[in-house]
Amino acid sequence: MFARIKDDIQGVFHRDPAARNTFEVLTNYPGLHAVWLHRISHKLWKAEWKWLARSLSTFSRWLTGIEIHPGATLGRRVFIDHGMGVVIGETAEIGDDVTLYHGVTLGGTSWKAGKRHPTLKKGAVVGAGAKVLGPIVIGENAKVGSNSVVVKDIPDGATAVGIPGRIIISKQKEMNASVNPERDKIAQKYGFDAYAVAPDNPDPVANAMGIMLEHMHQMDTKVEEMCKVIQSLGGDVCTDNLHNISAEDFAETGFDLTETQEREKAHSSFDPAI
Repeated sequence: MFARIKDDIQGVFHRDPAARNTFEVLTNYPGLHAVWLHRISHKLWKAEWKWLARSLSTFSRWLTGIEIHPGATLGRRVFIDHGMGVVIGETAEIGDDVTLYHGVTLGGTSWKAGKRHPTLKKGAVVGAGAKVLGPIVIGENAKVGSNSVVVKDIPDGATAVGIPGRIIISKQKEMNASVNPERDKIAQKYGFDAYAVAPDNPDPVANAMGIMLEHMHQMDTKVEEMCKVIQSLGGDVCTDNLHNISAEDFAETGFDLTETQEREKAHSSFDPAI
């Protein structure tokens, strides 16, 4: 029991930069309290103490603002951030390392008995205010955008946005990767978050930054090729190395490159299975 609680707290530190210390997380995160109370009510539900299970679930909703039916199945390190207004139905199944934000509904679309609520696989993220309805499957590491309404399956690693939720085509990402596999390296060089420059990101500003980075890489490549040709013809050009970008270059901009790089390093090294 205590090992599971410790596991949950570590999951919060990995996904919430506002978490400062263990005592704060233990006492001030209603999403964790709701999950812990649900584990007890779920055991009671399985043991056929259904009224007691529902009563504990009701108490948990009163305490945390999060309603989880005792029949729902939750995996390890499920994190409900902020939490207020979250509703999880009876036959919902939530895998390990899933993140839900406030106002999320995992609801049903039928009054018939049986499986009628969503299944969220490992690492899925559901944004604030989103509605995921029916016995559908949200794949591993899939994302549901804020305020989206999803009524169809989402494949692994895909992102759904809008009403009704539509899947952002991942083929574009594969195509861009095959055309220019250096984009991620360039993004890391300039200190951008890999998620912010992903080609399947619905944020138009992030997409514009990704296009600019790719264009910069292409220009760098062309200039390098031009310099080599001129030097082969006896020209004296491009003999000085370009200045490497460092944290000191950003000292007066208010942008902490070192902090960004450390965050990227920590993010890339985090294994959700731990």
